[in-house]
Parts: sequence; structure tokens; C-alpha cells
Amino acid sequence: MQSIVKLDRIDKQILQLMQGNARISNLELADSIGLSPTPCSRRVKRLEESGIIDKHVTLLKSAALGLNLTAMIGISMDRHTPERFENFEASVTALPEVLECLIVTGQSADFLLKVVVRDMQHYEQFLLGHITKLEGVTGVHSSFVLREVLKKTALPLD
Repeated sequence: MQSIVKLDRIDKQILQLMQGNARISNLELADSIGLSPTPCSRRVKRLEESGIIDKHVTLLKSAALGLNLTAMIGISMDRHTPERFENFEASVTALPEVLECLIVTGQSADFLLKVVVRDMQHYEQFLLGHITKLEGVTGVHSSFVLREVLKKTALPLD
């Protein structure tokens, strides 16, 4: 378990701005929060080293790439052993269509996958060609996203 890092007001401002635009320059960032560039850069480096800033990414629009179908897939496993879960996790990690893999509780599924594909035909190929062939998978329940109402990447800082 990672320890919680205390953030002051300036750290929170830095993180808020960087969550909105990871490409913001250090000069722009420093100017926006009222610091000189060197202390601002040091703070960002400290936030990276502490693990609060995990990585910098570019978010893509799935529809612009022809990936028009998002599915949430509940996966049930035959056995709840560390080896079975580790093998499943390693397998789905290698599938580019899988955007998220979560171990869940409170429902009939053991894992919840968020998957993006071109269309229903691609989904069928993905499901039958990959997911149902994985060792230990005993059940699959798919739900399809009709419309994205809200999609955030920024975490609350207060």
C-alpha cells in the first residue's frame, strides 16, 4: 500500500492544471500559479517521484479511429486462486482492445473489462477468439455503451 502524500495549495494547483493539459509548458505552469519556473519544475519533479503523477498520456477519440463500440464485460472464473487470476490478468493485458481490467466484488463477475472495438462483428471475433478461450473463464456478461454521458480523467483534489 502506497502512503498518502500531503499536498499543499500550490501542489493542487499544479496537478489541476496538468490534469487539464499535460502538455502545458513549465513556464506557462509557473506563470499560472505565480511561481518562478525553477521552483515549479522542482515541485513537478517531486510529484512525479512521489508517484502522484503516474504518467503523461495523450487521449485519443475512439470514433475518429473507427472504434465505435465500447463494451463492459463481466467475467466469471472457475477458481479463485492467485495463479488463475494472474494468468487471466497477464492474458488480457496483452489484448489491445482491453482498456481497463478490474477485479470486482458485489456482482456475479470476478473481473470487469472495458473493451473498445470497431463494431459488433469485431466484438464477436474478440470475444470468441480471445476471451472465451482463456483458461478458467466460465461466464461472460456483456453490456454495450449506448452513449457516453460523462468521461473524466481528472481526479478530485479536494
